[in-house]
Amino acid sequence: MPKELNPKTDQPTVVAEPLLGQVLVCLVFGLIGAGLGWLIKVVAKWLVTLPWAPMQGPAKLVASIPEPGLTIGAIAAGGLIGLIGGAVIKFSELSVSVDDDRVVLTRKGEPREYPAREVAMACLDGKQLVLFGHRTEELAREDCDQDRRRLAVAFAAHGYKWAEEDPYKKEFQLWVPGGGKLSPQANTLLKAREELLKKPGSGDQLRELRGELTEAGVVVRDKDKRQYWRALSR
Repeated sequence: MPKELNPKTDQPTVVAEPLLGQVLVCLVFGLIGAGLGWLIKVVAKWLVTLPWAPMQGPAKLVASIPEPGLTIGAIAAGGLIGLIGGAVIKFSELSVSVDDDRVVLTRKGEPREYPAREVAMACLDGKQLVLFGHRTEELAREDCDQDRRRLAVAFAAHGYKWAEEDPYKKEFQLWVPGGGKLSPQANTLLKAREELLKKPGSGDQLRELRGELTEAGVVVRDKDKRQYWRALSR
């Protein structure tokens, strides 16, 4: 890793979307929302001319608003919804702060710290940032849209080992319920995770079970709603 791109520094290196980029994304979403708002107005006016068309009630309600209030309101409402949607998306993105003492991963304003002494290596596995411990356990596996090169330089600048891909990916195998190579405890935890994978908004519970699996000597990763596992190094 070419450390000369970012010399050793005592200052934290933050890898996150610049503020200007975040603002631009929100503005784009706002413009898209405004366009959709205007389109809804046009569609509503068209629907009321077709007595057989569905959603006549909502269409007539929208079309009954006098102009220019209808156009202004539709564009303003769509733009506001777009701005809020863009802000929510950017707020949900992972930001990464790296210094000599710790790695801090922050999402939705909630930071999680990983002391440097516990982090043996980091990599970007597809679109997921992975922090490995010294027994090859995964301390963290988080969806991450940040630039691979910026992440690699940030970790190298503070003395962390960086891998271009998951060095243990070939060890993963598809989990089959009741698989004989796993302990009953691990199978029970994986069964519980399988159910949670079907439910939206289960991120915290999935993360908790991932930690319990680590204590049971198993690393788990998810792909296409299926679970793959490998054993920890002893």
